Amino acid sequence: MARRRDLADQQRRLSAATWSVLAERGLPGLTLRAVAERAGCTTGMVLHTFADKQALLVHARELLHRRTGLRADAAQATAADPVAALRAVLLQAASPTEEKREEARVWVGFLAAALADPVLADLHRDYNRRFVARVRELVHAARPDLDPAEAADTATSLVALVEGLNALACVDPETYGERTQQIALDAALARLRVEP
Repeated sequence: MARRRDLADQQRRLSAATWSVLAERGLPGLTLRAVAERAGCTTGMVLHTFADKQALLVHARELLHRRTGLRADAAQATAADPVAALRAVLLQAASPTEEKREEARVWVGFLAAALADPVLADLHRDYNRRFVARVRELVHAARPDLDPAEAADTATSLVALVEGLNALACVDPETYGERTQQIALDAALARLRVEP
């Protein structure tokens, strides 16, 4: 039993180290050696958990998805009504704070890497489509009168808005700060006639 606990602890340490390296150095700086140094272990220990750099990248992308998914779950669960849930989930996906811009930088790095890596591209598409599906359900709950195609188009547009703001805020947080992101999102929701 102690062995299983040790492996779980090792996985947590390596996950934290992976995220730390990604946030600080971006995808190009994510190496087995960098993760080992950050975790205070050998590259052999990293290789015991991740067969190669590809496995480490997949783990890191999954880690990003889990982090953002848990935050979306919490935002949705605490919302007072469907409109508030839609707004809360979209706002939690935006990047107005430094911590969220860090996540956005990691996300942009994965998006760029996915252009040349079919495994990361498949993961990116899958996770993005899950987010679009969540937003589509929230749009439908907020505006049950919309036909399914219009709800789907609206959800895709809202996700594109948030992800575009994230990408822009990565390099220009002064122009695309919290207020700008909220104004853009609220304007899009108002056009949907879903006032916050």
